[in-house]
Amino acid sequence: MQALNLEQRQPLHDLATTRQHETTAAAALPAHTLMQRAGLATAQLAQALAPHARCIWIACGSGNNGGDGLEAALQLHQRGRPVQVTWLGQPERAPADAHAAWQRARQAGVVFCSTAPTLGPQDLCIDALLGIGLAPDRPTNAAHAALHTCLQALHTSAAPVLCVDVPSGLCCDSGQYLTPFAPSGPPASARHTLSLLTLKPGLFTGAGRDAAGRIWFDDLGAAASHTTACAWLPGAPAHQVRAHASHKGSFGDVVIVGGEGLAARGLGMGGAAVLAARAALHAGAGRVLLAPLDADAPGIDASQPELMLRQVTALDWAQLTVVCGCGGGAAVRPVLAQVLALAPRLVLDADALNAIAAEAPLQQALHQRAAQGQATVLTPHPLEAARLLGTHTAQVQAQRLQAAQTLATRFACTVVLKGSGSIIAAPGQPPAINPTGNARLATAGTGDVLAGLLGTRLAQTADAWSAACAACWQHGALADAWPPAQALTASRLAQALTP
Repeated sequence: MQALNLEQRQPLHDLATTRQHETTAAAALPAHTLMQRAGLATAQLAQALAPHARCIWIACGSGNNGGDGLEAALQLHQRGRPVQVTWLGQPERAPADAHAAWQRARQAGVVFCSTAPTLGPQDLCIDALLGIGLAPDRPTNAAHAALHTCLQALHTSAAPVLCVDVPSGLCCDSGQYLTPFAPSGPPASARHTLSLLTLKPGLFTGAGRDAAGRIWFDDLGAAASHTTACAWLPGAPAHQVRAHASHKGSFGDVVIVGGEGLAARGLGMGGAAVLAARAALHAGAGRVLLAPLDADAPGIDASQPELMLRQVTALDWAQLTVVCGCGGGAAVRPVLAQVLALAPRLVLDADALNAIAAEAPLQQALHQRAAQGQATVLTPHPLEAARLLGTHTAQVQAQRLQAAQTLATRFACTVVLKGSGSIIAAPGQPPAINPTGNARLATAGTGDVLAGLLGTRLAQTADAWSAACAACWQHGALADAWPPAQALTASRLAQALTP
């Protein structure tokens, strides 16, 4: 067992593959071995997390996740730790492994209780209620009052909570809570999750990141094959060493096409394009051009004189990496056909995506870029993704990996579906989930900073997938390391970027 190192590349496995692997591993071992190993791993982590606990409460469901909790209770009890167990199962209905664990715990003298004890911050709760047994296509005893009472107690407890395998109520594939298990607000205490056998994608995206907290992993001595992974944590990008014998042409020319002027509709959005340009510059592009979609734009950014202004009609597309759409408003639509046809490397963001979603000819032009050897990255947030897919935001969020992969396949390009645990998808390969970033990025302009950063990374590599993974990681990691007492604004974020 180990705390998960997010800087290393890690395979993720969905429910179906995990189940298949569990069955195969169990068949090769003596009866009950996997559950006993799961209980031991849980007990060991519980002791490490709460070495001075006066009480460890374990809420155990009626299935095999509950059996893991019962085995953990036995292990803790045998080590003299103060354990109380609430078990929602019935001996005559319990799966064989869970029934055996219940018998062993009772015979050892483990204390069982019908309600949650009163716990303090030094104590510990263990959530072994549902695990991966909860799936969208599987009936549950969701109406059972005792289950919901336990879930409420776990969510409101002052004691930290250790979730066995998956936080109860969370779909391990999508990272979304299933109705009616979604909590009404943030948890009251720290969260930990011990993922068993495999790492599940739902722990790293959507609501999963808040639900899971700090993630630990134990493969129970039965590591799954990497070839069966449904997705990956990409790991930290390698640091690029710049040769002394370099010049500005070595690091790419990036142009930002965006920024609707105030005169057209009274909705000036030039700041978005400037933020993207500043991000590209600080991220290490050799030259950054700014092509505002406003004939009356000022001739220079006095605070960033390195940015070179151009009119869209004056751009020499052949050598440029184009970031298009940041603050583009309605003004981006007339230039999109030209951008899609001529840009050899292209990042499409914001209003460029909205315009493409609204017009079939632009969608066709986007799809044709791959056949012409032109690299493209889309960076939609969930609402923009829903528009491109002709669906609703809730449906995108309910299946984030699937939505990103569908977009990548439909438009033959790399897609960054933004949000908690951004998804990076490309045709013909499993998606990646970016594990960095936090809610401090939920402020205007940080998406423009990501677009500019991505433009620079794309200018410096021919691989759009690698560029997208590296940009997402760096963008989020910078927010994770941000000084707590300092406000994170898009301007500061752009200035803090490094090559």
